[in-house]
Amino acid sequence: MAADNTSSVTEFILAGLTNQPGLQLPLFFLFLGFYVVTVVGNLVLITLIGLNSHLHIPMYLFLFNLSFIDFSYSSAIIPKMLVSFVSKKNIISYTGCMTQLFFCGLFVVSESFILSAMAYDRYVAICKPLMYTVTMSPQVCLFLLLGVYGMGIWGAIAHTSNILSLIFCADNLVNHYMCDILPLLELSCNSSYMNLLVLFIATAITIGVSIVTIFLSYGFILSSIFHISSTEGRSKAFSTCSSHILAVSLFFGSGTFAYLKPPSIIPLDQGKVCTLFYTIVVPMLNPLIYSLRNKDVKLAMKRTFGRITCSRKNWKL
Repeated sequence: MAADNTSSVTEFILAGLTNQPGLQLPLFFLFLGFYVVTVVGNLVLITLIGLNSHLHIPMYLFLFNLSFIDFSYSSAIIPKMLVSFVSKKNIISYTGCMTQLFFCGLFVVSESFILSAMAYDRYVAICKPLMYTVTMSPQVCLFLLLGVYGMGIWGAIAHTSNILSLIFCADNLVNHYMCDILPLLELSCNSSYMNLLVLFIATAITIGVSIVTIFLSYGFILSSIFHISSTEGRSKAFSTCSSHILAVSLFFGSGTFAYLKPPSIIPLDQGKVCTLFYTIVVPMLNPLIYSLRNKDVKLAMKRTFGRITCSRKNWKL
């Protein structure tokens, strides 16, 4: 991804979260802690699902991919962000900026659609339990995952191409902690209504299709739950979906607020906070949301740590 010949900018300076010197070091350790929790949490979940055969079902296949996406997404953003807290200038090349933008677009769009696939999986499990094995066959799961990452690639290409069409003149200070779309549009010399329109349409398609799928799935789920006669059955059905509903609300709530309202309503600095929430906080919380109340994951954790303990004892002997 090379810079346009008519653009005089070959590198950008990322402004970061704040320019107050007294906050730089505390924020560095805060976000370093966030990153460690994100990496450990998601890698532990990936490892548990990979090592325990009772988790080799569609629900946990999608959760495996969600953890992979969250880990990758955080790793595309936070390490560069940490540099801004400990250096006078956080410089990123034009190529590096476009590469970061591409992968951020890839993973955020993929996350939108993996959450939709998880909602559909819950719909089939609760509304059509007798048909679950057939409906969510390995071939169907593969097809859904190809769709998830296919839409991720489409979104990444759409957003990155939109920015690559811009010309950047003398000013190269990006008012953000990452190469995000809105601050780059604001920085360019020739951004137009068409660029904003492409952003709005691509974001609306991503959020719209995902939200419609999720709402339809949970509409049918709620209808089925209300027809369950036993209180225990209703409680079990609700608990199965509660983690996913929380994850969906956090991700889409902050993402919609950041991108589907015009900059005149949300100043760029406030938009930065919204972006911070769904790019850093949500990937950190997802492993906790899906594991703390999940009996299968807790059982897998006990089994895995039991195996590790036994292996250590045998090794000592």
